[in-house]
Amino acid sequence: MLAPIKLLRMIGSAYRRSSDVDIYHINWLQCAIPLPANGKPVLITALGNDLKLLKLPLVRLLLRRIMRSRQVAICPNADWMQEPLQKAFGDVADIIPVSFGIDQHWYDIERRLTPQQPKRWLAVTRLTADKLGPLFQWSENIFRGSERELHLFGPMQEEIEVPDWVHYHGSASPHQLATEWFPSAHGLITLSKHAEGRPQVMLEAMAAGLPIVASDMPAHATIVEAGRTGLLCDSIESYQQAVKQLEDGELNHRFGEAARLKAASEFGTWDDCAQRYIRIYSTLLKATVHG
Repeated sequence: MLAPIKLLRMIGSAYRRSSDVDIYHINWLQCAIPLPANGKPVLITALGNDLKLLKLPLVRLLLRRIMRSRQVAICPNADWMQEPLQKAFGDVADIIPVSFGIDQHWYDIERRLTPQQPKRWLAVTRLTADKLGPLFQWSENIFRGSERELHLFGPMQEEIEVPDWVHYHGSASPHQLATEWFPSAHGLITLSKHAEGRPQVMLEAMAAGLPIVASDMPAHATIVEAGRTGLLCDSIESYQQAVKQLEDGELNHRFGEAARLKAASEFGTWDDCAQRYIRIYSTLLKATVHG
């Protein structure tokens, strides 16, 4: 959603007060609109919601105007966003996907599943209709009255009626998830229909060695390697089969370890992420000097 005019003016004032910077690093496309016309290079991170922003009147024109007079790198946090951003800005900016990093403590989690413990599945999300997707409808037949438990975490952002068979805990801190829930969970479930970049909670779950059961959409398909680190679902039948399949202890462990390795090799830590940005800073600054 486009930031209010008042907020954009405040951001513009902050830019003008910091006129001695060499490069701007800006989160979200709309925050680039009030950049001063000083020719200084800019790196702009982009998330899934930024693509919705481009559909609003004049936004694309305003952004292109500030990009024409400087070196620009737009860095979406997921590869699937590269094509639409290339179409919108490829002639005035470099589109360079940059994965966010993952805190080291998620990699340090040790999972222990035993046949005696409940089959706990986790869903960590803001409670909106789009973010939940068909979670309740698809889960009821295999969770209600069974040995499985669906534990739901996240803030209530819309009027959502949570079924009585779902264990809803409200918001949970990262520390609670890392120490109390992730070590004994069978996996993370997300059936979101929301336009997202690369959901951070999925990266954290993978780093912790949790298999992922996710809706088959671009934001998830770029994270989950189907059949190796998790399973993608496009129907109630494929979803229920995925949950049952990953309750096999040996298969669950194999998927979880593959997820952890993928997280480490492709996303790394926030230090790795910082190095990715530093390389882009260097390129932008060199291009500005020689441009």
